[in-house]
Amino acid sequence: MSLYVMKFGGSSVGDTERMKRVAKRIADKQDEGHRCVVVVSAMGDTTDDLIDQAKLLSSELPAREMDMLMTTGEQISIALLTIALSGIGREAVSYTGWQAGFRTDETHGRARINEIVPRRVLEALEKDKIVIVAGFQGMTMDGEITTLGRGGSDTTAVALAAAIKADVCEIYTDVDGVYSTDPRIVKNARKLKEISYDEMLELANLGAAVLHPRAVEYAKRYQVKLVVRSSFNYNEGTVVKEEASMEQGVAVSGIAYDKSVARISISGVADVPGVLAQVFGKLADEGINVDIIVQSGVQNGEADFSFTVSLDEMEKAKEVIRQIRQELPYREVTSEDNLVKISIVGAGMVSHPGVAAQMFDVISSLGISIKMVSTSEIKVSCVVESGKLLEIIQALHTAYGLDTDQQVFVGGPQERR
Repeated sequence: MSLYVMKFGGSSVGDTERMKRVAKRIADKQDEGHRCVVVVSAMGDTTDDLIDQAKLLSSELPAREMDMLMTTGEQISIALLTIALSGIGREAVSYTGWQAGFRTDETHGRARINEIVPRRVLEALEKDKIVIVAGFQGMTMDGEITTLGRGGSDTTAVALAAAIKADVCEIYTDVDGVYSTDPRIVKNARKLKEISYDEMLELANLGAAVLHPRAVEYAKRYQVKLVVRSSFNYNEGTVVKEEASMEQGVAVSGIAYDKSVARISISGVADVPGVLAQVFGKLADEGINVDIIVQSGVQNGEADFSFTVSLDEMEKAKEVIRQIRQELPYREVTSEDNLVKISIVGAGMVSHPGVAAQMFDVISSLGISIKMVSTSEIKVSCVVESGKLLEIIQALHTAYGLDTDQQVFVGGPQERR
């Protein structure tokens, strides 16, 4: 009997009717002769609703109490899903993250998993029970409840699959696989039969929302076979694995975008050793993640440089820069927030010269100036103004031969098997 970990997101369990469909899906898997461990998120917009309620009560949201609050969403889901399975004659048991053995560090809101002791999960499986586990949560060694951050249910599923040595970890969502770009934007996007961990990690980090980056990191580290598929139909999904076969002639596998981008520019900084280390060291101390960095030429012993941060950290980053002006004099600091980062990803780029040049040509042909560029062996990212995002993505998708005649599936009613 194969051991499957099945993860269902909030849209898949958004109401009781969807909950029933998920229960039927799990029962079908069990009827095929598989043992099942199921990880679920909070129903629909539950997490956002809880946050909104907290904001109505106070402008200060204590991290510990927010973890106490937000973990209740997943606990509702696991109890209801277990009840739904019981209603169709299946023996199931639900566990919170800490009952399932997730031990984390003490960082409320974005905790890291230190270890998993899945004793109760394995004992329930030995009794032929379906095990339902709350995603997104764990507990410290001191008994404090923690959450893993947004997208943490993906991480829960993959980490648990590694801990119990599952044969497959299936991530169910409202699309039936990983597409060459966001299928909500490009209706003729190409569904990928398979994709490598490295390509998927790049796409996830660059804005593709189908999988959380930390989940892909876990999958790569522990060689967990991942399958992304829809909870609304039985179509074949996309397999994420160590090495994926490249389609003949296709250098680019996917196109991602990130609308949460801000650029900060510092001008008139003395061109002396250690300047960049000083600036970015201070930003790192404040937990601000810097993405693309560009330094311009030196004139009169002074240099200018720019870098990008997440839009929601722009003001915090500017304040850090202002605070170090006494020890690091500069002429001025400016920022832009009407930006988007568009990226192409593909393992085939290494052996296909001219891929980056083609991207630049497509963007310039639309009358758009490129503000910043970042590259690696398997990706090229460009920061541009956000006004023509959809046009750029569609033009790049066509230019790299990714258009298909297939009808993209996004959400919808469950098909009969």
